[in-house]
Amino acid sequence: MLRPRIIPCLLVRDKGLVKTVKFSSDKYVGDPINAVRIFNEKEVDELIVVDIDATTKGLGPDLKMIERLAAECRMPFCYGGGVKTVEQAQAIISLGVEKVALSSALVDDPSLASRIADKLGRQSVVSVLDVKKKRFSSRYEVWTHNATRNTHLNPLELAPLLQQHGVGEIVINSIDHDGVMKGYDLGIVEQIRDVTTVPMSVLGGAGSVADIGELIKKFGIIGAGAGSLFVFKGSYKAVLINYPTLADREALVRAAHLRSA
Repeated sequence: MLRPRIIPCLLVRDKGLVKTVKFSSDKYVGDPINAVRIFNEKEVDELIVVDIDATTKGLGPDLKMIERLAAECRMPFCYGGGVKTVEQAQAIISLGVEKVALSSALVDDPSLASRIADKLGRQSVVSVLDVKKKRFSSRYEVWTHNATRNTHLNPLELAPLLQQHGVGEIVINSIDHDGVMKGYDLGIVEQIRDVTTVPMSVLGGAGSVADIGELIKKFGIIGAGAGSLFVFKGSYKAVLINYPTLADREALVRAAHLRSA
């Protein structure tokens, strides 16, 4: 049975786990390996790990770090950061990773998605679109390199193009909502859903299980990703790895199937 996925997203910088607000002001929150072990115990649906320095520093994927994470991970694992070639994607998948996430590489060359999909299957190719609303406008634009480079591309045009080139999943990541914990940007999610058919996941803004519930109630079978929600606890944001209880997750699944019935 298809069901919504609730997905912790871990950001890695210098091999440490960090959390950002609007893609800046990063705060060190611990060891990513320890976080993976705790998420194993909590039986999470899926895990996304992104090395946020790899592309901005012109580095390739840290295969040793990925291998350590994959060896610990007992849930489907998606890795992103510095992937620019088919060979890098193959190396990552060979370590036990299920999906490879790409951002700027697909903006530069959308056909890279089809070449990776030919080798690994389109289910392993994920496009991450970091989006930001243009100032004084309702239009969104795609940014890359930790939101330091504006491509001026419209995600409503780029997303279907990437789907045509073989991307098997699209992750919409709201720059303005990142780390704010006041709810997802449902508007851009709806717009992207209207122009694509591949599975979608959403990042940026989740501050409570209720925010995840709102996303699932509106869109049904979707990936609800979050960072701060799963590494912080309470108004003072004490570091505590957490995840919704089984009862909460079952309630969210019921809401999704009620919507699709």
